[in-house]
Amino acid sequence: MRAARLIKMVLLLQSRPSMTAAELARELEVSERTVTRDAQALSEAGVPVYAERGRTGGYRLVGGYRTRLTGLARGEAEALFLSGVPGALREMGLEDAASAARLKVSAALLPSLRDASRTAAQRFHLDAPAWFTEPTTPRLLPAVADAVWDDRRITACYRRGEDVVERALEPYGLVLKAGVWYLCARVAEHGSFRVYRIDRFTAVNAGEDRFERDEEFDLPAFWAERAEEFARSILRAEVVVRLSADGVRRLAYAVDPASARQALTTAGVPDERGWVTVTLPVESEEVAHTQLTGLGPEVEVLSPEGLRARFAGDATRLAELYSP
Repeated sequence: MRAARLIKMVLLLQSRPSMTAAELARELEVSERTVTRDAQALSEAGVPVYAERGRTGGYRLVGGYRTRLTGLARGEAEALFLSGVPGALREMGLEDAASAARLKVSAALLPSLRDASRTAAQRFHLDAPAWFTEPTTPRLLPAVADAVWDDRRITACYRRGEDVVERALEPYGLVLKAGVWYLCARVAEHGSFRVYRIDRFTAVNAGEDRFERDEEFDLPAFWAERAEEFARSILRAEVVVRLSADGVRRLAYAVDPASARQALTTAGVPDERGWVTVTLPVESEEVAHTQLTGLGPEVEVLSPEGLRARFAGDATRLAELYSP
């Protein structure tokens, strides 16, 4: 395991001018003390790793050193071919470039590994759109993707309710979520980052003006944070319900899973029938009615009174419908 880590450390330093101990520790998932010991071990083995001390110091390879430890193992080659999502690349207009890259990589592999693309494709497939939806590719996605790749500023017209607004944007990254494409961009006017649904763009104009990318921007972390904020923002109401043991098991399939987990962590002690009382964050009474109906007789709404009355009415109509 240490040998693999040392090789990865050399390859990291080979790909960048220098790296701090903290950066290497994060990439290698070890402590900074372990990084120091590994650098010493590499130096003793003849790899010219040089440590520069000070606040702006770090580690680098001296004299343009290049390792020949760049051959791919079978698992690495197969993982490489999994890194491209064919449908997403096609929608961004990158299918030809990705195909050419795969051919070049295949040609460079050892003969025993040239079936890696086929074996990977036989075992894994990503189907991004959600069930029961008809996915459509946003018309302006290729233009936005080009701007993202080239760090070019765009002027975009965007539907917001009944209005169309124009924004000057610095497009940082694209996210495909459940078949919907989103753009994460910095708004030139005030410098904050926003998320836009690309299918709501009505026009995109990308000029030749390039922006300087903030190297600290982390797209996966930014998306995770905004997704969590969005989930919290739409849960503006609360309902109090009683759940049977089966209702507890099924709750996460009926409502937002994060809301279900939050509610169940604060659930009271089960009563003599095994039912528990929970306070559940919901988007609205209307949405809660639709979601909780799926639990049938495994849930009892206690409040708000209006929602309880709706379920009582449903129960009355069902009893009439199914009576002998």
